[in-house]
Amino acid sequence: MLTLFEMTKPEKNIRGRFAIVIPAYNHDHKVKDVVENALKLKMPVIVVDDGSTDSTFDRIREIEGIIILRHPTNQGKGAAIMTGFTQAARVADWAITLDADGQHHPEDALGLIRAIPERQRPIVVGIRQGMLRTSAPWTSRFGRNFSNFWVWVSGGPRMNDSQSGFRIYPLPEAMGLNVKARRFQYEVEVLVKARRNQIPVIEAPVRVIYNEGSHRISHFRPFVDFVRNFGTFSRLITQRIFCLGNSSKG
Repeated sequence: MLTLFEMTKPEKNIRGRFAIVIPAYNHDHKVKDVVENALKLKMPVIVVDDGSTDSTFDRIREIEGIIILRHPTNQGKGAAIMTGFTQAARVADWAITLDADGQHHPEDALGLIRAIPERQRPIVVGIRQGMLRTSAPWTSRFGRNFSNFWVWVSGGPRMNDSQSGFRIYPLPEAMGLNVKARRFQYEVEVLVKARRNQIPVIEAPVRVIYNEGSHRISHFRPFVDFVRNFGTFSRLITQRIFCLGNSSKG
């Protein structure tokens, strides 16, 4: 099902046109605030409802000036991002992704844009500040360090926050990386594939909101997603070893 609302005209600066992509799955407590704050940036806003079973769609359906794309069933964060990219590529040169759970300040996207060097088209990843505070979930703190290490071992760049969902992607370059993962693992695999395809990856600081007692909901499942992460990294490392072996023979 596809529901379209009128879209704001994309803003343009010296680096090109930007659109915001927000993947959402069962985030009815926060998604409306996130979308409304994103609209203040005066860029196209695309929300991908990834098969939510709560009132996520109802919370945003009447917000003017956005596009809502809906997956009939949950397909995963990576799949939602890719759906958003396809729509964003129609009107923009870059896609800004941010999570629907309320952990980001959408206005920090301006800092990420300013971090883009002129005449370069990197992926820009927001380094979440304050992740070592006790209010940050242990799964987020552990997962970040775990992911940073294995992204590097897999042949990707050295990262400070490889799991951050607040990013800028160059379009259509990011769409052509042949990323296989469709869930949370998309965000680590795309970094490895970018490095292999000579797409720069840079980082810039962003704020993060981890308040005790807040309604922030994470759908990261430690055991299930650890297994999926292991599978993704195993595949990437195997590919790296195979490619290194072939290059040494040549």
